[in-house]
Amino acid sequence: MLGIDKKTVSNYIDLLYQAYVIFKLPSFNKNLRNEIKTDQKKFFYDTGVRNTIIGNLKPLEVRQDKGNLWENFLIAERLKHNAYKSSLSKGYFLRTTQQQEIDYAAEEAGIVTGFKIK
Repeated sequence: MLGIDKKTVSNYIDLLYQAYVIFKLPSFNKNLRNEIKTDQKKFFYDTGVRNTIIGNLKPLEVRQDKGNLWENFLIAERLKHNAYKSSLSKGYFLRTTQQQEIDYAAEEAGIVTGFKIK
């Protein structure tokens, strides 16, 4: 859509990741081979940066992307909470073959807990 090479976009995303602007949430898969191949969702540590990049600083009550903004905020806060508590919990998202999605799945000590963010 932008007329930019995919590799260039990938390089920009990697730069944002290395600069701790965004983080990647891998998809959950019990098969480690498939886990490496599957998609990742990207989130911003700071939703203000996200809003500035997409050019939308409107108040929450008039925004069309409330769901995405809320999901980004809650997952980023969960990540921060786990870091502060030195938790060994690993975060994932889960998508079924029927395209149903669990927004956040936490795995700790072999127990998986799923969260749907609304």
